[in-house]
Amino acid sequence: MSAYTKVHRDDPAIEVLWGAVAKMRLALGATGFGINELRMPADFSGPEHDEVETGHEEVYVVLSGSGTAVVDGVEVELREGDYLRVAPDAKRQVSAGAQGLSFVAIGAKPRPAYDGRPML
Repeated sequence: MSAYTKVHRDDPAIEVLWGAVAKMRLALGATGFGINELRMPADFSGPEHDEVETGHEEVYVVLSGSGTAVVDGVEVELREGDYLRVAPDAKRQVSAGAQGLSFVAIGAKPRPAYDGRPML
């Protein structure tokens, strides 16, 4: 495998589901975590779901627009620049606001402890 893989978000080779979910993990060949870009039109709501089956903790990084995430019944406002972590067993549903919502979803199984560098 190459030392790096680069793709542009508009690359026609990226698989896009339902016109909204760009499967970036597949395009990049990433194996340590899942990563997708979700491009939700104005006033669109994704399905309510959890990640119990996969066991994935998810982090959403809002790229543009605004909206809400309802996490276990609690409404969380989302706007550009926000990061939101959601536990695997939490029910969640993300909805776009009037300007639409674009965000990256990163997911992986939680580990017992963070094993990254304490300092650079």
